[in-house]
Amino acid sequence: MTVLRIVSYNIHKGKTALGRRSSLLELSAGLSGLKADLVFLQEIQGRNEREHHLHAQPALLAGHLHMEVAYGCNAIRKKTDHGNALLSKYAIIDHENEDISDHKLEQRGVLHAQVSVGDQRVHCFVVHLGLFNVSRIRQVMAIIERIKRLVPEDEPLIIAGDFNDWNEKLAPYFAQELGVQEVFANTPLRLDDELPRMKVSFKRLWNTFSFRKLMETEKMLRYQRIKMPEISLKALPKVLKHLQDPEELPPPRTFPAAFPWLRLDRMYQRGFEIRSAQVLKGRPWNKISDHAPICVELALVKPQTVAEAAGPTVVETSRMVETVSA
Repeated sequence: MTVLRIVSYNIHKGKTALGRRSSLLELSAGLSGLKADLVFLQEIQGRNEREHHLHAQPALLAGHLHMEVAYGCNAIRKKTDHGNALLSKYAIIDHENEDISDHKLEQRGVLHAQVSVGDQRVHCFVVHLGLFNVSRIRQVMAIIERIKRLVPEDEPLIIAGDFNDWNEKLAPYFAQELGVQEVFANTPLRLDDELPRMKVSFKRLWNTFSFRKLMETEKMLRYQRIKMPEISLKALPKVLKHLQDPEELPPPRTFPAAFPWLRLDRMYQRGFEIRSAQVLKGRPWNKISDHAPICVELALVKPQTVAEAAGPTVVETSRMVETVSA
C-alpha cells in the first residue's frame, strides 16, 4: 500500500506574513524537510518583473526539491502574475487550469493535474476560492461539475487548497455531490491537536457511554415489562440518533500563521485511507507565510478489479468444493 505525504500551503506570493521580505529560501528548506510527495501551493508567482528574486517561483521550488511541477496562472497584472501550482515526486501525466472567477474583482482558478502513482492515476485539484460566500458556492459547483465530467468514480481524488471557508458552509456540497471526505474531520486524533478537536473527542466518548447506559435502561424496562412514558418513547429515536451520530471534528485553524484562528484551508479525498493530519505551527512556519501549512498522510487504496468484485467463477467454486471435500 502506497502512503503519500501531502502538503497544502498558501505561500503568500513568496513573502513573509507581513510581506516585508522574501521567504523563498526558508520555504524551500521547510518543504525539503517535510519530504512531501505532493505539494499543493496557492498564491505562487509565475512572473515578477519588479522583484526578480521572486520571479518564476514554481520552477525555482521544483528545482530545489527535485520534483515535477504544474502551474496554473489565475491573476494577471501588468508586471506580475500568480496562481496555483502542484509539485510532485511522481510523473505528472496531464494538467489543465480552469478559470472559475465569479466577478472582475477576483481572478480565481482551479488547477487539475493527473499524477501517475504506481499503476494508478490520482487526480489532484489545487483550489483557491473567493472571499465572498456566494462566489465560493458558485466556484465549488463549477469544480464539482468538472470532477463529475472528467474524473471516473473509481479513480483516487484529492482536492486541497485555500477555500476561505471560515463559516464552514462548503463541506456538504462536496460530501453530497462527490462522496469525498474532509481529511481533518475523519482523521485519527492526535495528542497535540488543538483544544476544540479534543473537546469534540471527549464529547464522543461521553456520548458513547450515555448511549450504552440508555440502551441498558431500555432493555431492563422491557425485561421487567414496565412501559416507559409516551413522551419518552417519542423522544427516544431522536435521542438515540443524536448519541449515535457524534459531531464531526472541525476543520483546522490555519490563519493567521502567527496565531491560527480562522479555518480557511481544507483537504478532501476519495480513494484513500487517512493515516494522519496536522497543522504545522511555530517556527519556521509562523514566519514564512500568513497561512500555516497542513500536512497529511494518505494511504492509496487499491481499487477492486472487476473479477474480484464479481467473485469466483463457477469453475473456481467447483474446484474449491472438491478441495474441501477431499
